[in-house]
Amino acid sequence: MKIAVNTRLLLKDRLEGIGWFGHETLSRITRAHPDVEFHFFFDREFDQEFIYGDNVKGHILHPQARHPFLYYFWFEWAVKAKLEKIKPDLFLSIDGLLSMRSSCKQLAVIHDINFEHYPAYLPFMTRMYYRYYFKRFAKKAMRIATVSEYSKKDIQNIYGISEETIDVVYNGANETFKPISIDQKSKVQSQYSEGHDYLIYVGAIQPRKNITRLMQAFDQFKKDSPSDLRLLLTGKKKWWNIEQGRLYESLEFKEHILFTGRLPQEALVQVLAGSEGLCYVSTYEGFGIPILEAMCCDVPVLTSNTSAMPEIGGDAPVYCDPLSIVSIKEGMKDLLDPSLREKRLAEGAEQRSRFSWDRTAEKLWESIEKAI
Repeated sequence: MKIAVNTRLLLKDRLEGIGWFGHETLSRITRAHPDVEFHFFFDREFDQEFIYGDNVKGHILHPQARHPFLYYFWFEWAVKAKLEKIKPDLFLSIDGLLSMRSSCKQLAVIHDINFEHYPAYLPFMTRMYYRYYFKRFAKKAMRIATVSEYSKKDIQNIYGISEETIDVVYNGANETFKPISIDQKSKVQSQYSEGHDYLIYVGAIQPRKNITRLMQAFDQFKKDSPSDLRLLLTGKKKWWNIEQGRLYESLEFKEHILFTGRLPQEALVQVLAGSEGLCYVSTYEGFGIPILEAMCCDVPVLTSNTSAMPEIGGDAPVYCDPLSIVSIKEGMKDLLDPSLREKRLAEGAEQRSRFSWDRTAEKLWESIEKAI
C-alpha cells in the first residue's frame, strides 16, 4: 500500500496547531504500519526529524506554498504531477487542502471552518481562497477527518456533507505538558512575569482569539480586585493593528499586560504550567488545544461557552460569554477562587484522560482505511 501525505506544515522548530497534529499522528502511524510506503510532500528543504522510518520518503515540490496563488499551483500542478507518478492508494492532507484536478482518492483533515463564520479575521486573499475552495475540497474528498463533534456538525451543515463520511479524530496534548515544582514556578515568574503571579493566554495574537476583550476584561478585573497579578500573552502578533495598539495604550493597567512573543516549546510548557490560570476566550474554536494542555499542567481554565470549547473542556473550566467583557472579567474572579481550585483540577484530570495522541493516530488510521 502507498499513501502520499501533504506535510508542508512540518517545519523544524516552527510547529503550530496543524503541524503538531501532523507530527504526532504521522510519527505514530508510520511506525505502526512498517509495511505501508509513505510519501511525504514538502514545499521546501525538510528536516530528517520528520522522516520517521525506512518506509517514509520525502519529496520537495515547488513552488513554496505560502500564499493562496501558490497554494493553487502547488496542489493543482506539483502535487497532481507527483501523485500521477507515484500512483498512491490515497492522498492524505493534514491541512485540508486537496488537488482538485487529481483523480487520486483523497482524505482531507479539516480542523475547522472558522473562516465561514468570521471571514474578516483573515487577510482578503486567504479568506477568498478558503471560502471558494474548502466547500469544493469537502465534496471532493473520499472522507473528511475533523477534530470535534462540533466541527463535524459545522462541516455537515455549512457544506451539506453526509455525516457518514466525516470522522471525528480528537487532538491530543504533547506529553511535555505537565505540572512543575514550586521552585520551577518561582524561576518562571522571575523570567517572564516580573516575579508576580500571572494569568496566561496561549496562542497567536489575532482577532479570532479575542485578545482585545481579554485585555479590557483584565483591566477591569484589576480595578475591581487590586493586586500584582499579571497577564501574559504568548504568541506572535500576527494581526496586531493600530486599533488594538490604541486600546492597549488606553488601559490603566497596561504595564501589567506582558507580551512574551512566540516561545519555544520547552519554555511554553514552563510558562503555562507556572500560571495561575489559562484565559482562552476565543470567539470560535474547532478544538482549542491550549485548554487540554492547561489541564495536563494542572492549571485551571477560563474559556468560552461557544463552538467546540465546552466539548473539549467538559465540566472542568470556568465558562464565559466571549463577547462580554463583564462576563470574561467575572470569569477571571471565579477562576482564581481558591475554594474551588482543587475541584477544578480534579475535573481537569478526569477530562484530560479522554484525549491522547495515541488515540488520535488510531482514529486517523481508521479514517484512512475507510477512505481507501
